[in-house]
Amino acid sequence: MTLVLACGAIGCGPEGGLPEELEPLGSTTRKVTLYNGLSLNGLSLNGLSLNGLSLNGLSLNGLSTSTFSSWFQGDPSVRDEVMQYVVACAVPSGQTRSYTDPSTNVTYTWSGQLGLAASWASGSTATTTELQVVSACMAAHANKFGLHINISLLGLNGTGNSIPYTSQELTDYSVQEACFFGNLFDGSTGIFGGNDGLSLSSTQSSPRVCGLSGSINSSQCPPLSYVGSCSTYCTKDSTNTFYTSCTYNGTTYRPITTRMKPADIYSCGDGVCQATEHCGSGSTPSSCAADCGSC
Repeated sequence: MTLVLACGAIGCGPEGGLPEELEPLGSTTRKVTLYNGLSLNGLSLNGLSLNGLSLNGLSLNGLSTSTFSSWFQGDPSVRDEVMQYVVACAVPSGQTRSYTDPSTNVTYTWSGQLGLAASWASGSTATTTELQVVSACMAAHANKFGLHINISLLGLNGTGNSIPYTSQELTDYSVQEACFFGNLFDGSTGIFGGNDGLSLSSTQSSPRVCGLSGSINSSQCPPLSYVGSCSTYCTKDSTNTFYTSCTYNGTTYRPITTRMKPADIYSCGDGVCQATEHCGSGSTPSSCAADCGSC
């Protein structure tokens, strides 16, 4: 079953809970397609641009506040994208959040999906754990190339319950990719990513590189910081399927674990010049004269 849903940010918090959905004078709805199995699970399309990981002052108060309006109007196109993913991560499926820009009368509507922060979505003050897991979910969706690639998201939600998954999901998404953790909402912590086993040969490339190191172990996906192996900082659940916590620099976080399909690892010489490859020859996997020609 294919579910088409709008993914965006949330405006929940202590000031009166959530505003009612407004009737649009003009409207725009951003949609991200998530492919789910027999029940709601963590299968998702990533594709959030990396600049969406810089929240730059997103308030935790309601969408009707002047603070939120000022934040959103600072860069509507980017912040619309941010809102898509925050709401998709935080708010349960079947619920939407709307905001009408007073300067344009355009109404933006974003729909929930994973429900990782149910109490926040209901209007309560967000817990630190909810902010952490929503941040991790957003980081898991970030894509250096802006490509939409199916991934599997695993972990615990803000109340400690597992994101539902099936054995078939684990079979189809057999590549253990990465872990993500941090806090994008507190203005200081930032977001971190680690490798959970994804390894590329000298002729391979992948659109999912945020869990891989860059040069000298630096991140390939700033502002996300690469920390190395997930197992160094994170603890897995009793079934050894996903990480339940990660401790870094003395702080413990609620992470998200990701898996991907083997088909989304590309090989130079397969006859297709992928978005992760470029012309010419060189020492990096992205240099692929065989598929992309000479520069």
